[in-house]
Amino acid sequence: MAFSFELKKSIPGFQGRSGEINTPHGKIKTPAFIPVGTKATVKSVLPDSVADVGAQAVLSNAYHLYLQPGPDLLDDAGGLSKFMNWDKPTFTDSGGFQVMSLGVGFKKVIDMNSGSLNSDDLIAEKRERLAHVDDEGVTFKSHLDGSLHRFTPEISMQVQHKIGADIMFAFDELTTLHNTRKYQERSLERTRLWALRCLDEHKRLTDERASKPYQALFGVLQGAQYEDLRRKAAKDLGAMESSGISFDGFGMGGALDKSILGTIVRWMAEELPVNKPRHLLGIGEPADLFAGVENGADTFDCVAPTREARTSAVYSPDGRFNVSNGSYRKDFSPVDKDCACYTCTNYSRAYLNHLFRAKEILGPTLATIHNLHFIVNLVERMRLSIENGDFQEFKKDFLGRYQARSVSTEASPT
Repeated sequence: MAFSFELKKSIPGFQGRSGEINTPHGKIKTPAFIPVGTKATVKSVLPDSVADVGAQAVLSNAYHLYLQPGPDLLDDAGGLSKFMNWDKPTFTDSGGFQVMSLGVGFKKVIDMNSGSLNSDDLIAEKRERLAHVDDEGVTFKSHLDGSLHRFTPEISMQVQHKIGADIMFAFDELTTLHNTRKYQERSLERTRLWALRCLDEHKRLTDERASKPYQALFGVLQGAQYEDLRRKAAKDLGAMESSGISFDGFGMGGALDKSILGTIVRWMAEELPVNKPRHLLGIGEPADLFAGVENGADTFDCVAPTREARTSAVYSPDGRFNVSNGSYRKDFSPVDKDCACYTCTNYSRAYLNHLFRAKEILGPTLATIHNLHFIVNLVERMRLSIENGDFQEFKKDFLGRYQARSVSTEASPT
């Protein structure tokens, strides 16, 4: 089956819509949340559990899979889906995230609030700069053994083709909200030129590997918090053609200022082709998901539901809380009494509290199952509300309850 996207229904007065993505490994009904399986595994849970919570696809990390177990092994195994025993669609990011996270030493954390810092030399305290960017590509120092590696647009495409995901992303430079405006402009042009090179190499590899299932390529839009840069990126990549092909969809990337997240997504959506899907990279908190869906994002990925689960933070309709807190030691109710996930159906808050306090592996597993079910099904309910014509009412009702009771003192930092 070739790649395609079908638009179903729109939110009146907004860019948001429902649709359906078709891939060689199956369909993805959108909007949809895509769990992150960085190293060909969603941490602490079986693939069957990921499917059971309603997930339609998973996203893995090209950079990490390049280091372990290596793209050649994945190619020999028949591709990512077969290797990890996941018979549904897969995504791979390009390695562009590591341009930022390793480059400034922040590892997995992106600052999503634009503050007073404004520097192109910013680096986390006591961290080493592990990535160096030039116009041709990026040189990485492996976080595993210190060995040096080179990523270019062409190498990123070669790695991702061998990994074999249904949807790949073009190689881009991810900047921070603290970079100067001048650097953001230079970076945007660098990413535009890299996008052209990705299209050329993607075409060459697609022809060379014609016996393999087709892999879709999404261009990635940067521009930080600047409207003109975001719109320019969307116009440039939305109309871009090279080697006789164009992008199959688009990734809305970069560190996005959370205070205007929906507005930034809208800027890009207004400039992009309506007949191609849009993926919002690295966004997974409930309020942010509503903002993204309302303003035109079709799919999302984020490590938050799984990472927070491993620290005992769980989601509920009344907000997020840490189930390891002492107040839940004798609470024999489920995490969420209205949740149909395996965890809530079979276990109590008291049991999860015990597991986390005893440092048992099962604690993160059960919390991850619940959090994934909560977020995946929240976005599925958004999809149904769009098709039923009551998205705004659903948004008001859900966020009114979720945000009404502050649990910030219990929630883990994101």
